Amino acid sequence: MGVLTDYFRAADAASVVQALERTDDPPLVSGGDSLFDGVMAKRLDPDIVLGELIAAIRQHPWEAGLVDQSPVWPTTPAPGPGGPQDEDDPWATGPWVVELGAAARDTLAGVRDSDVPAITARWVQSEALRPAGVEEMRPLVDELVRLARRAREAGERLYCWICL
Repeated sequence: MGVLTDYFRAADAASVVQALERTDDPPLVSGGDSLFDGVMAKRLDPDIVLGELIAAIRQHPWEAGLVDQSPVWPTTPAPGPGGPQDEDDPWATGPWVVELGAAARDTLAGVRDSDVPAITARWVQSEALRPAGVEEMRPLVDELVRLARRAREAGERLYCWICL
């Protein structure tokens, strides 16, 4: 089973919830019916794979919690330590949306275009991305950097939509 992820920008969590109350299915960021300006990034989870990109940009080792996140969707209370008790619980079935911390947005937005090839080369060395290559992943890094710049310029936050 693969994880689908879309990264997008929005003014605030309330606008994301309003959109998801209308539909929690794609296309949040793809095609002419997009609800948000964003990037489709299959299997690029915010914890590990995006965290590896942030680590590559900062030239630091990856560590857990590198990308701050706040849950936005579902809006029901999160389950306790034992996880969801019902298989129909939206926390078990998804989709899920998290708001990324401003530090991740600003790290991405601060990347110079000329640094993207070197950053991508560091990023693809991570175990989570093997066997991806620089040429394959560079367009995605370019898109994420541009998305983060647009979000920062507009005073918006970055969000990640996740679905199994």
